[in-house]
Amino acid sequence: MNNNHYPHPIIAREGWPFLTIAVVVAALATYFCGAWSFPLWIIALFVLQFFRDPPRVIPQAANAVLSPADGRIVVVARAHDPYTDREALKISVFMNVFNVHSNRAPVDGKIEKVQYFPGKFVNADLDKASLENERNALAITTTSGHSVTCVQVAGLIARRILCYVKAGDTLARGQRYGFIRFGSRVDVYLPLTATPKVTVGEKVSATETILAEL
Repeated sequence: MNNNHYPHPIIAREGWPFLTIAVVVAALATYFCGAWSFPLWIIALFVLQFFRDPPRVIPQAANAVLSPADGRIVVVARAHDPYTDREALKISVFMNVFNVHSNRAPVDGKIEKVQYFPGKFVNADLDKASLENERNALAITTTSGHSVTCVQVAGLIARRILCYVKAGDTLARGQRYGFIRFGSRVDVYLPLTATPKVTVGEKVSATETILAEL
């Protein structure tokens, strides 16, 4: 699928089946069991909040690298980028189950390759998850010629990485390109010349927070 354009919903399309099932089960339980159905409505509300997908305002600074996910910064450090075999500035965003889990393009550019790796499901808050967990990496060349790698990493509970783009596709910053279900992280590898604009522990919002400047 190329640019994954569709009318923006309030609830991510990945969540429609889960939300439908949760609401139907809760409604049936209410009909047959009355007040005993209350816990099922709590579950339905959890599903609703997990799959929410609000629209975002996209910063237009040409050299900005945008956060690909909502969450908390857990890494800002020099690291080896194993997907393009280079030394890079690594910035990692950890998503807990209460964060929006849509993934969005951090830069404008062309996807050079997409690499999927099966793996473990250790806690995505741990740095070893970057190399041991199931993950999907996009190697992107920006319109200004910089190399940016964006990696979806499954977490302790996550069991499904969804990616809707392929090698050769062109991404626009803020474009929705994927989704990870139930707790995960996204690693971004940038040129060493990039200037980080976030610190470890900081909360960030997909698209609206600038992670770094190229």
